Amino acid sequence: MIHVIATIELEPGLRNQFLSAFHELVPLVHAEKGCIEYGPTVDVETGLGPQLPLREDVVTVVEKWETIEDLKAHLAAPHMDDYRQKVHEIVKGMQIQVLKPA
Repeated sequence: MIHVIATIELEPGLRNQFLSAFHELVPLVHAEKGCIEYGPTVDVETGLGPQLPLREDVVTVVEKWETIEDLKAHLAAPHMDDYRQKVHEIVKGMQIQVLKPA
């Protein structure tokens, strides 16, 4: 199993628009081979310290996949191309981190 943390930086004030498009994508990804978990998250104030400052224009996608091959197939899926086209004007940047249990 692998874990993926995708941090998506958005144009200011457009997080709800992004999340609307993303939530349309989620059921398609859940149906993919090897998908264990896939969903968007946003920062929440906890009062715990030390905590990074809240990011109003960031969505973090938390994913789990059975294999790296399944992740690669996900990234090449036609619905991912459709999603990228829908959100390309509101996404400023994206970083992914791929991890494995230790």
